[in-house]
Amino acid sequence: MIVDLTTAYSDKVSGFSCEAARTKIKDGWNASNLHIYSHAGTHMDAPFHFEATDVRIDEIPVERFISKAHVVSVKVNQPKQMITVSDFAMIGNVIKQGESIIIKTGWSKLLGTDKFRNDLPRISKDAAEWLVNRKVNILAVEPPSVADVNNLPEVTLIHQILLGGNVIIVEGICNTEALTKETVQLIALPLKIYKGDGAPARIIAIQE
Repeated sequence: MIVDLTTAYSDKVSGFSCEAARTKIKDGWNASNLHIYSHAGTHMDAPFHFEATDVRIDEIPVERFISKAHVVSVKVNQPKQMITVSDFAMIGNVIKQGESIIIKTGWSKLLGTDKFRNDLPRISKDAAEWLVNRKVNILAVEPPSVADVNNLPEVTLIHQILLGGNVIIVEGICNTEALTKETVQLIALPLKIYKGDGAPARIIAIQE
């Protein structure tokens, strides 16, 4: 079973707009002009995003885009809830170097609301360091960020820990309720933007 974890770009996605460039009636075909913020919707961060390192999105080795991923369910009970090391307890003894983690919260259902951006569940400093120490390949989350976007010191620190520790960050995934297995094969393919700080990405999970 293949599960699409990618949010469709629409007017619900902050940082995206679309306008007609050509129409079938007038020009012979339909085409659009797309305006996309590099971290809008489902996307991947490059380390250069927070200058954790100078690595850009087109320089991340493609072999890292496919990996085994552990699905970790976290129940969100309060605004700006902190995701801590204890939330990873169930995989602490089984996750191996180079494997990835998908955090399943259901947060993507809030897309298009103020709460989606302003009250998001966040990765704690200790959890970020735990992920780095475990040599996690990709961390994929439903909120638009792994940290409080309204708190520059926090969002900078968490991104720099993860990206500087060689953990690829994927933000803005959706449809995690369709993930019913403890592990899946995660495929995360960003647009190849030259010297990009990040890029929209198509994210899918294959579960047996």
